[in-house]
Amino acid sequence: MPGPGSLIIIAVIALLVFGPKKLPEIGKAFGSSLREFKHATKGLVEDDEVKKVEDKKEELK
Repeated sequence: MPGPGSLIIIAVIALLVFGPKKLPEIGKAFGSSLREFKHATKGLVEDDEVKKVEDKKEELK
């Protein structure tokens, strides 16, 4: 995991490249993408767990 100094350097470079007006929009888009990804992977994990339970039920029969 990068230290605080390297995160500050990355933030300054991003600010220089994208500008102060575009940076909040990029952050918002990144946050919504991350939220959507978490929601999709949560569904995959739940589907996998349901399948495991169904497989165990079939083995017990």
